[in-house]
Amino acid sequence: MRIITLNANGIRSAERKGFFIWMQQQNADIICIQETKAQLHQLNSDPFCPVNYHCFYHDAEKKGYSGVALYCKKQPDKIISGIGWQDVDSEGRFIEAQFGDLSVISLYLPSGSSGEERQAFKFKFMKKFTTYLQECAENGRNYIICGDWNVAHKEIDLKNWRGNQKNSGFLPEERAWLDQLFSDEHWIDAFRQVNQEADQYTWWSNRGQSWANNVGWRIDYQIISRALKDKVTSASIYKHERFSDHAPLIMDYKL
Repeated sequence: MRIITLNANGIRSAERKGFFIWMQQQNADIICIQETKAQLHQLNSDPFCPVNYHCFYHDAEKKGYSGVALYCKKQPDKIISGIGWQDVDSEGRFIEAQFGDLSVISLYLPSGSSGEERQAFKFKFMKKFTTYLQECAENGRNYIICGDWNVAHKEIDLKNWRGNQKNSGFLPEERAWLDQLFSDEHWIDAFRQVNQEADQYTWWSNRGQSWANNVGWRIDYQIISRALKDKVTSASIYKHERFSDHAPLIMDYKL
């Protein structure tokens, strides 16, 4: 099974840059999109309903903001739009597809980079999401949670880690949260299961020459149930074309 995740930073912008042409060449079983920045009525043309895929969108109430999507080759048994928290669901940050005992989730975790209020919202989400993940770990299902988690875990996961220790996305509290998550017996960073190399980034600031100099952050993940640990076969970050300020994370599983 091949799963791709991408923060599109505007699905219509990504389409104009050739994302859907590239996507159809990847033979992916599931594609998870974050930050669609569009309403469903704006996405009813052919490019946004890719041939051979069942397409599901969960939009933010605010126009041009957030939003997540799932494209699935196989019809899911069930789609869950939203996590059940009004403040989060109004921003379109969660959509889940269920296939038997496997759940694949497209998640867009809040950013705190715009100021204290949004950082507080991010911390609130992280606290509630910890409880949610505990419940997931105990319900007998397997999970692949894909998306933009807006946190770089370790020093290896961003180029300028020394200068970013007081910035949202690399705060000690955020990193400790991932430490706790991955030290738990239930969750695995699937990318690091098969790739321990440095300079493996999925997002680059539009400022300066970040992309050209590969001054990036790894903040896009596929986080999986520990039962799937030995099912990960490959991981790659596609950088030959730019569809967004993020790059597609491509992972293969023996499922």
